Amino acid sequence: MSDVTKTVQKWHASFKKGTDFDSWGQLVEAIDEYQILARQLQKEVQSSNPHDFTEEQKKTLGKVATCLEMRSASLQCTQSQEDFKLEDLKKLEPFIKNIFTYNKDFPFDVQPVPLRKILAPGEEENLDTEEEFDVATGAGSTQSFPRGVPGTLLPRLPSEPGMTLLTLKIEKIGLKDAGQCIDPYMTISVKDLNGVDLNPVQDTPVATRKEDTYIHFCVDVEIQKHLEKLPKGAAIFFEFKHYKPKKRFTSTKCFAFMEMDEIKPGPIVIELYKKPTDFKRKKLNLLTKKPLYLHLHQTLHKD
Repeated sequence: MSDVTKTVQKWHASFKKGTDFDSWGQLVEAIDEYQILARQLQKEVQSSNPHDFTEEQKKTLGKVATCLEMRSASLQCTQSQEDFKLEDLKKLEPFIKNIFTYNKDFPFDVQPVPLRKILAPGEEENLDTEEEFDVATGAGSTQSFPRGVPGTLLPRLPSEPGMTLLTLKIEKIGLKDAGQCIDPYMTISVKDLNGVDLNPVQDTPVATRKEDTYIHFCVDVEIQKHLEKLPKGAAIFFEFKHYKPKKRFTSTKCFAFMEMDEIKPGPIVIELYKKPTDFKRKKLNLLTKKPLYLHLHQTLHKD
């Protein structure tokens, strides 16, 4: 069996796993599986190897990735007007399972999602290790990441009389293996107590540099709702993501969150938790006992 055939079989298994989670109501697991598979398909679409898939097949894979993202977004935001249903997603199974032989027209009018520029395996030596390592040898070193991506950060909302807007500067995150993270970025979302999106989800650009056990972002994130309009129990989530070359996809490494009573002007340091991201905040496990945190600075804007 060729490597590319094995890859397609893995994609199909991942697709089945995600739709099974979805049908069982295990939405957090389904979202994780869909996002992982979408990243894998996007990675293949941007691959320069002409021998694995034709351009037409890559376009189909890109469209499947778009639909996975759409279904993931539908699960995260129950108020989404463009709901992409599970039964629609299941129609795409033969497009993955039989990518080399299935010739029917794609059933949905979608386009491949914009590609995130990520490092391919082997492009950066000594960065393709898994997460079980000690980076003590990297202490004292400073290194810039080779490239960034634009991200999906949004501008500040217009001010309203008597209403407060929040700007969060993501300064840095402390990780014991900071020096080994490839193309790290942060996904920021605002959720209610049930894990439902209250704002558009935003991605930062890839981090600017790493230094010792810190990855520096130094970017401003504008929360897309006036604080007075957020419901009781809402929280702002920060998911740290990085590319894993051995597994060939972008993975969530850890997450952090801020609750409403923590919003106040000035610096704040918040704890990091193990994945998967628990938007309902019921099963939280600290990432490490070491004094490593997410460092933020808050600015409130009020007319």
